[in-house]
Amino acid sequence: MASVGGSNLAGIAQYNERLVLQLIRRAQSLTKADIARITHLSAQTASVIINRLLAEKLLCKQKPRHEVGKVGQPAIPISLNPAGAYSLGVKIGRRGLDAVLINFTGEILRRCAYDYAYPDPDFIFPTIRRAIRELTQDFSPAQAKRLLGIGVAAPYGLGGWQYEAGIPTPITARWNSIDIKQTIQADQTLPVWLVNDATAACIASMALDNSQKFNNYLYIFVGTFIGGGIVMNSTLYSGSFNNAGAIGSMPLPNRYAAEPLDKRTPVQLINCASRYLLNQRFQSLGLQPDDMLTGLANHRTEPPFDQAKVCFDQWLNQAAPAIAHAIAAAVSVIDFEGVIIDGSFPPELTQQLTHAVSDSMQPLDLEGLTLPRIVAGTMGNDARVVGGAFLTFYTNFTPDRNILISSAQNVSHAF
Repeated sequence: MASVGGSNLAGIAQYNERLVLQLIRRAQSLTKADIARITHLSAQTASVIINRLLAEKLLCKQKPRHEVGKVGQPAIPISLNPAGAYSLGVKIGRRGLDAVLINFTGEILRRCAYDYAYPDPDFIFPTIRRAIRELTQDFSPAQAKRLLGIGVAAPYGLGGWQYEAGIPTPITARWNSIDIKQTIQADQTLPVWLVNDATAACIASMALDNSQKFNNYLYIFVGTFIGGGIVMNSTLYSGSFNNAGAIGSMPLPNRYAAEPLDKRTPVQLINCASRYLLNQRFQSLGLQPDDMLTGLANHRTEPPFDQAKVCFDQWLNQAAPAIAHAIAAAVSVIDFEGVIIDGSFPPELTQQLTHAVSDSMQPLDLEGLTLPRIVAGTMGNDARVVGGAFLTFYTNFTPDRNILISSAQNVSHAF
């Protein structure tokens, strides 16, 4: 594992604590000696930090590890304590709402899910209140104390792209005037955070789905609308207006569009590689999209899955080259070492999409660029809601170098 700089200077203990938590989360378990070596902290400083986190029950000790050829006391791995903290996640989608309760290691303890044709605020907000009550109703007082907040993942501009989303005009107008975070916070005592749904999925990938250990990567999530996020130096890069990685809005040549119009007019990636386009293909034949995708992932070929396979292949042949073009454009700006592609598909189909995108990179003129490694994510439809829940942990526990120069009153504490 690469070295990560910590510090022994007074006044930045919280940064070092968060750094230790982040390293243990990535490695799953580390010994005190491992942590001192990786962070360049002194053995004493590393031990003090770990003991403090053990006392706060954010960490726990594993069984001693006996190493062949070494004498003395066996090493004791330290891991995250699953019961050290809890968080609620809510995903407001254009076709469904999900809510989960997760523990500190990201395990989903309970969930609620609701489907709809379009997101009606009169349904969404009462349903969120009910879901939060259901998810937390069996919590003990001790567990409730460690419930840190509610992370909400929702598309920015739920009222946008009205035609593509099939949202009635009156509903669109209402979303344009609703502050989602404030509306949910008005009913809750726990703090509420809001993030773009694709950015939430990116957060989940950092915490739970970065098997290649990329430090700098582009994240792409193919949901109803395609979106993404950017990770730089193993930290989410939000940009000046919290919209970095909004790859769905990237302009592309018209030839990539599902419905080519004026050849001189660029189109957005959203109109070339989003799942709503695939859903439209299925629905035009009277097929239920999720049922068809599940069947295709299980290699079913009998009717109507033979028709579904044609629809999926047509969509794939359109979407993959468009995504490849967008990746090439992104890599020309930031020298990413990797790209993670995930989406609201079964894992088998996400793998197919990822391979198709990789193949579509080959004909492009990439002279002067280094092609990043393109891999498939594995979280699928859970990525956005789990990322929403992880937003609470990310806010409270991720090391931020700004802490090093912040005054004490600007540093938030988890407990």
